[in-house]
Amino acid sequence: MPVRFLLTGGEVHDVTQAPALIKGLPAEQVIADKSYDSQAVVKLIEGQGGTAIIPSKSNRKNPRAHDRMTYQERNRIERLINRLKQCRRIATRYDKTARNFMAFLYLAGTMLWLA
Repeated sequence: MPVRFLLTGGEVHDVTQAPALIKGLPAEQVIADKSYDSQAVVKLIEGQGGTAIIPSKSNRKNPRAHDRMTYQERNRIERLINRLKQCRRIATRYDKTARNFMAFLYLAGTMLWLA
């Protein structure tokens, strides 16, 4: 289920927003894809008492080990995004203003929690 949304421009890389999304949320494990493989994100997760389940990028000199079985649970995140995109307004960014788009995103997230 969705917990927090953060809206950015289309040119902003996801890893720059990771600290704002996970800060203050207690979690034993944080599962993310390779694009979140940065030392700063891993340190933040471990600083909050969690374990980073993030596969290493192919160009990393010292690859980190990760639990492959737990990483497979990341498909639940992808399924959540697909369920949100069932709403046409979210999938096509129908709303012109960020305020209206975020409002509908919160509404769709609430409907997922209630379903």
